[in-house]
Order: sequence, then structure tokens, then C-alpha cells
Amino acid sequence: MALEVSRRKFLAGGAAAFSAAALGLPRLAFGQETRLRLMWWGSQPRAERTMKVSELYMKNNPGVTVDGETTGWDDYWPRLATQVAGRNAPDVVQMDYRYIFEYARRDALAPLEGYVPDVLNVSDFDKAALDGGSVDGSLYGISLGANSSAMMVNAAAFEEAGIEIPDQSLTFDELKRIGEEITKAGKRKSFYGLSDGSGVEPFFENFLRQRGKALYTAEGKLAFDAEDTREWFELWAAMRESEACVPPDLQALDQRQIETGMVSLGHAAVSYAHSNQLVGYQSINKDPIVMHAYPRLAAGVGGGHYRKPSMFFSVSKQSPNPEAAAAYISFFVSDPEAAAILDVERGVPESAKIRELIAPKLDETGRAAVEYIGGLGDLAGPLPPPPPLGAGEIDVMLVRVSQEVAFGQQTPQAGAEAFVAEAEAILARN
Repeated sequence: MALEVSRRKFLAGGAAAFSAAALGLPRLAFGQETRLRLMWWGSQPRAERTMKVSELYMKNNPGVTVDGETTGWDDYWPRLATQVAGRNAPDVVQMDYRYIFEYARRDALAPLEGYVPDVLNVSDFDKAALDGGSVDGSLYGISLGANSSAMMVNAAAFEEAGIEIPDQSLTFDELKRIGEEITKAGKRKSFYGLSDGSGVEPFFENFLRQRGKALYTAEGKLAFDAEDTREWFELWAAMRESEACVPPDLQALDQRQIETGMVSLGHAAVSYAHSNQLVGYQSINKDPIVMHAYPRLAAGVGGGHYRKPSMFFSVSKQSPNPEAAAAYISFFVSDPEAAAILDVERGVPESAKIRELIAPKLDETGRAAVEYIGGLGDLAGPLPPPPPLGAGEIDVMLVRVSQEVAFGQQTPQAGAEAFVAEAEAILARN
């Protein structure tokens, strides 16, 4: 059966929990050998695909029941932290690159190398893919796909405004001009050229990397200063002033989910996401959505992007069934039938066998996601150092401070100084 998740639930930002019984999926009688809990963040299309894979896994493994739980990005991390602290963590947890080091070093995740290769099949993963999920010499996360940050562009809105989608030479100045032209075209109600990217950490990171800097050093310190942040906030203040991007009251509606992005809500022609999210964006938008790399600071400047694990599956240290959890992850990343269900919604598969298997079957959206990763060229640079403890808290703080600047509660200078001071305090505390 098809899984239908209430759109209202997602827009409200609340957690949605799904069990096999609630979905009408196959369910074992009491006394089954193993029950696994799985938790992830993401959109309704991701929920549908994930539960279909769980249904397939239960069909192939009649001694196992998998219960799923999902919510949006912003609600996910407080919810997971609460469950870990309460000794009620799910067996399998979806992890992000910025959080996996924090959770692993706090002994919240189980090392997985002991399950390779007998239980956990990652034999044809690139070394870089495994390194991305490794912390202090142990494997704590299995990458579910490769991706990079991207702009999600409503191609129909560009066409209505008589604007061609630019090539990879796009600069910030040109992006601002395009945003202004789309807004002035006035083809749609309460519609602007761009979303406000000032609180989007991957976009800020891209900006820093093009300046020869980064978010963090290898030692876990800030790799940027208040001057960098002030220039970033001023860049977006100019976008708002010229109406190239949405005003702050509209941007505040974005809860960092596909459903609440400015493109999906019909308020902008451009939003900011990751390449694996193209599948989700297209599935809930009637207009054609295409991807574009972030703009260059100036002609010839690049290196802001990088290829990264889109997300991981990890096993909780609290799991009573870590081997069964590892077996489920192995199925998720290496089974051909599971791969056909998952497509590239979580990124380009890390398994060479799976990539080869699904390539001929990808639709236009899937091929676009694969081609985007391979076509970044000089826009891409090396993977940055792992984020330190507290990086997730700093990410959330960037959203808050950027909103304060956008609403005029702080100047770009004051906001930048406050942001850097608080970020340094968070890192020192951790």
C-alpha cells in the first residue's frame, strides 16, 4: 500500500510516528524475536520510501519488526537528544556529518567495524565514503548517499519572467540582479526572486570557503571572524533592500523542511537545499525544479562546494539489538530491491554496484541529481574538517541571529559580533 503522511503534520513541525500496524504493513504476532526502532528526518516522500524499504525488509526477515518515526530537521535533533538522555534512543538513527562526531564522542553511538563484512556489507564503498562516517578511528555511520549543497530553482518562474537560468559562471552580483528582475516582473502574488539565504549554514560555509576560510579548523575552533560574518549579513541586507529576496516575515515561515521552503510555499523562485533533496522538491512542486550551484564571489573564484555524505545511518549505543540494527542498515544500502525504492532521494548511492544498477532506471530528476554531483568542476573543493562539539547549536543560532538582523533588531555589525562571540563560547563550553 502507499504510505500517506499528513501534510499538515509536517507543516506544523511536529513529529510523526509510524509503526507497521498503523500503516497496514505486515506485522508479526507477539513473541517475535526482534523489534527495531528507526528514526529519521525528512519529507513525506522520504517517509514513503523509508517505510516501503522497511516493509520489504520485514517480508524478507519474518523474525524482525521495524517501527519508524520521522520529523522535520529542526525538531529532529532536540527529539533525538531527549531520547538519548532518557535512555530511550532508537536502534537505528539517521545522522548528519555535523552531529556524528558529537554523538560518537559522547558514547551515544555503537562502533560498527566489528560487523564488517559479515553483517554489514560495505565492500564496494569508496574509502572516502567510509572515512566520512569514521570518528577517531572507528566507524560510526554508514553513508546513505553523496550530495552537495545546491540552489533549487523554479524553472517555470524564470521562464515567466523572461530570464534564462544562468550557467556555472553565475556570481553573487548577477544572482542579486536576477532576483530583482523576477520580483519586479510581478508574475505571481507575494513572489520574489530569491529566498533569504543569510541563515543557511551551507550557503554561509560556501561563501567562507571561497574566501579561503571555513566554518571550523581541524582543531575545532572557528575558522572565520566577525568581519566575514558582517559582510555576509550585509550582502543579504542589500538583497532584502532591493527586494531581490523575500522579506523577513515570509522567510520566517521556513522551518528548514522541503514543504516549508520558499519555493514550495510559492513565495520565491530560488531556495537552498542539498542535491539529494531535488527528488523531494520535485515531488511536491507542480512546476519543474532544477538545481544550480551557489554563485561565485567573482568570476573565476570557486572551491566553495564539496562532495559530502548526505546523511548516515548509525546504531545507538543503547540498542539491545546492535547486530540486527547493523543488518538492517546493510540491507538499506546494498539490496537491489531496496535501492530501486530509495532511488537517489538520500543522495547518489555509495555502493558502486548499486550505482551501476539504478543508473539506467533513473528518471530525469534522478539523473539530474547524479549529474549535478559530477559536474561541479572547479566549484568543488576538498571535504572540510569535521565539525566540533557544539556545531549543531551554532547552526541553529545562525538562523536566529540572521532573523534578528533581517527584522532590524540588530545591525549586521552587531549581529556578526554577537554571533561570533556566542559561537566561540559554545565551542569553549564543549
